[in-house]
Amino acid sequence: MHDISDLEGRGIPAVFVASREFLRAAEAQARALGFAPERVLVPHPIQDRTDEEMRAYADAAYAEIVRAVTSQR
Repeated sequence: MHDISDLEGRGIPAVFVASREFLRAAEAQARALGFAPERVLVPHPIQDRTDEEMRAYADAAYAEIVRAVTSQR
């Protein structure tokens, strides 16, 4: 979250991508940092997914990530 805040502060579009399990923690950290990053959430868990499953997650999230990066305020 700190990296995204830093990038946005320098005018570089950034998007938070994480599994849904981390939504509350991300929202709390964003509030503490005083910003509301674009975000894309993927299914949880990811640590035990196969390469094929991870590619499917990435493929499913791709359009939303592109939209989030290109629609930045």
